[in-house]
Amino acid sequence: MANTAYETIIGLEVHVQLATASKAFCADDASFGGEPNTQVSSISLGHPGTLPKANGRQIEFATRLGLALGCHINATNTFDRKNYFYADLPKGYQITQDKQPICVGGELPIKLGNSWKTIRIHHIHMEEDAGKSIHTMSPRHSFIDLNRAGVPLVEIVTEPDLRSGEEVDAFMTAMRQLVRYLEVSDGNMEQGSLRCDVNISIREQGATMLNDRCEVKNVNSMKFARQAIDYEVQRQIGLVESGGKIKQQTLNFDPNTGVTSPLREKEDAHDYRYFPEPDLPPIVLSHAYIEAVKNGLPALPQAMYTHLTTEYQLSDYDASILMEEKNTGVFYLSLVQHTKNYKSAANLVINRILPWCQEQRQSLSNFPLDAQQLAALIQLIEEGKISNTAAYQNLFPAMLANPQQAPMALAESLNLLQNSDGDFLQKIAEEILAQFPDKVKEYQKGKKGLIGFFMGELMKRSKGKADPKVATGILEGILTGTEKK
Repeated sequence: MANTAYETIIGLEVHVQLATASKAFCADDASFGGEPNTQVSSISLGHPGTLPKANGRQIEFATRLGLALGCHINATNTFDRKNYFYADLPKGYQITQDKQPICVGGELPIKLGNSWKTIRIHHIHMEEDAGKSIHTMSPRHSFIDLNRAGVPLVEIVTEPDLRSGEEVDAFMTAMRQLVRYLEVSDGNMEQGSLRCDVNISIREQGATMLNDRCEVKNVNSMKFARQAIDYEVQRQIGLVESGGKIKQQTLNFDPNTGVTSPLREKEDAHDYRYFPEPDLPPIVLSHAYIEAVKNGLPALPQAMYTHLTTEYQLSDYDASILMEEKNTGVFYLSLVQHTKNYKSAANLVINRILPWCQEQRQSLSNFPLDAQQLAALIQLIEEGKISNTAAYQNLFPAMLANPQQAPMALAESLNLLQNSDGDFLQKIAEEILAQFPDKVKEYQKGKKGLIGFFMGELMKRSKGKADPKVATGILEGILTGTEKK
């Protein structure tokens, strides 16, 4: 159980792999999934005498993300060398940004239930990734895959504004959504395109000073992040209450045991011997360049949510589903250009179109029906020409199978149109009531639920084609003696 005497303080270092075709400082293929050590060159392998060259797309994507987060873009920013030794770091240093990162400040709104909380960004810097060490293929040896060495990253460093695993989950979910909206990364946590280091500390409730923190490295699952945070918070509380002191450490989290364990003492900046990268000149961004990137930004997730809940009066649930992926929101907005029944349009997308795409393993861009056809389907239901059941169980599948045919023509050919002919329905209603005089008496004595029984009979005899609204009105009119003559 949570110990309410303490407050959890969390800051994140989020690594986003950018969706560029080539690596950060050379032309090697940056895509995921190649055979080990096949996407390398003398530059990414750190051979002596090789020189890096900045990737323009990495700079553009970092600028795009920074503008979307409301950061200040440093018009002049520089690269630095971060020196440390590890087997999967072939140069013996990482090219990153230290003193002059590309983005400073900013914030990301996260959704917690029906409310929003703003998490401040300290800065965003560009850097390259290291390779990958594999320790599970042999009990005696480790293996190194350098395909990932040099892949372009941005690292987003937050202020210590998060207070729980749930907030970390919400932040990472919002960040993944944002980078996908911006099309700067696929945000795939399973493939390592989005991962985070979690800095965790505790302090007594009401205190304002920050205490020493421990950093859990390379968490690539929100489930594991919550487990690591819960375990580490309880470990730190237990240590403090037993008279111990928190050591500033870098930790590993083992998802099999649910336990964190020390990797090394936490480094300070001077341990890395940062110095300016001598082989890369400063990046200078003109005002016109920054404005051009800014003008190219799409509608962002929170703006999409606000648009859906205010202009289209959708519920939090509907809006949250429709905004989850940018193409879903764009699809919905295209549909409501052709119908004013915003709720029915949302239901159609959420309950019919998205499940169909998932079952068929198709993207929305390949959905066979256009917005005008879908709006025509909604209109047929609105006008009472076809029932909801017939529309979604019969007409919708027929439209998918025959996308070239108009919905009205299909409904007619399938004999799905409802009958609202008053004389026709009146005759059927009179026959039913004459057949069940006892039930008519029960209804007239107050058992109003029997209207459902009469409607069921009427729908059977009309072969499901009676307009329910018209038919109900006729039945009630006869039963109460108020039918129109």
